[in-house]
Order: sequence, then structure tokens, then C-alpha cells
Amino acid sequence: MATTMQTRGRVEAVLRKLETGLLDGSLPAGARLPAERLLAEQYGVSRNTVREAIQRLAARGLLRSRRGAGVFVTDGLRTGIASPWGQLVADHPALRDDILEFRRVLEGATAYFAAQRADAADSARISALLAELERARAADDKAGEAGADARLHEAIALASHNTMFLHLHTSIIGMLREHITINGTGLREQDADTSAQLLMQHRGVCAAICGHRPEEARTAMQGHIDFVRSRVQGDEE
Repeated sequence: MATTMQTRGRVEAVLRKLETGLLDGSLPAGARLPAERLLAEQYGVSRNTVREAIQRLAARGLLRSRRGAGVFVTDGLRTGIASPWGQLVADHPALRDDILEFRRVLEGATAYFAAQRADAADSARISALLAELERARAADDKAGEAGADARLHEAIALASHNTMFLHLHTSIIGMLREHITINGTGLREQDADTSAQLLMQHRGVCAAICGHRPEEARTAMQGHIDFVRSRVQGDEE
């Protein structure tokens, strides 16, 4: 009986550690888990314990095994919140203003905490994505700009070191980007000045975050969302 309880306790411990990785972004959607042997060594348990924890997460739709390839993280956390929002947003473009109002609050706060908490790895990731955005802009690659833009905002959410900010970003804002080109390729195609201003705004946000200036980061992010909002509203008039 004691042995059974101990085994169950070890499985629960591994399960919690894997769940933490899913929540804090260290195991993002699409990531491949280390081999069972490596996880067993890392957590100081048997491979059977690791296997059972993985099977339990797979049963909840959070992990998926691919024959011959390994175990991968699904987008289960994201779709759990996003659906059926995706179709509603696609069918009701009038929701754009509400969406941008929500983004102003959420991403402003996310930028604030990212500026407070970003470590060296976060700053390097943000700087690399800004450089990617700069290169796409120089090459007039609007689709590339939009992609780098999305990844940059996700990196900022990751740098906040707040699981709820990260989860809301990947679950809701990530889904919105798929259905509304409010600051993707569509917005950048309005004119060259729009694209240039978006890049300048991202520079300001990144500089404030990497410089650990929280209030400046929040203000810069809110100014960015306000600009997007004005351009979207102007495009609809």
C-alpha cells in the first residue's frame, strides 16, 4: 500500500513539473519533450513514472505522441480558451474595437511586468526578434514583418514571467491574430508610413523593456495599441 502511494506521489510530482512547463512557456505548443530517459534522470524517478505522467497529460489533450518522432506539446491550452471565439470573431468584425480595448489593458500590463522581470535570456530573445522585424522591414517583406511582430509580442508576454499573462496572450490574442489582420500584413499594406511607425513603436517598447523601465514600457505599448486602433477605425470609415 505504501509503495503504491509512493509511486502515485512520484507520478503526481512529475505531472506538476510538466504542467508548470506548459503554463510558464518553457514547454510551448509544438515543442518536443526530452526523451523519457532524460526526464527520468532530471526528476530522479523511473522511466515508468515519467511515462505515466506523460500518458495522463496526453489523455487531457495537452501532449501527443508521434510514432518515431517523440512526444510533442499540443495547442490544447490555447484552443481551450479560444474556441468558439475564433468563429465569433471571424463572423463579427465589429468586435475589433472591443478587442483592441482589451489588448490595450492586457498588453500594457504585460509590457510593464516584462520590464520589471525580464532576465538576460528574455532581453536577448526580444532583441533578436526586433532585429528580425528590422530585417523584414528593410526587405519590404510585409508578411515577414507580421510574423516577427506576432512572435515579438509573445516574447514580451513570456518575459512578464506571469503564467496568466502568457496564457491569455497565447490563448486569446494569438487566436485573434489568425482571424483579424489588425496589425499584421493588412495594416502594413495601408501605406509605407504605417509600417515605419509600427517599427518605431516596437523599438520604443523593446528599449523600455530591455532597459527595465516599467512605466515607459506600459505607456509605449498602450501608445502602440492606440495607433493600431486609430488606423483600423480609419480604415473602416
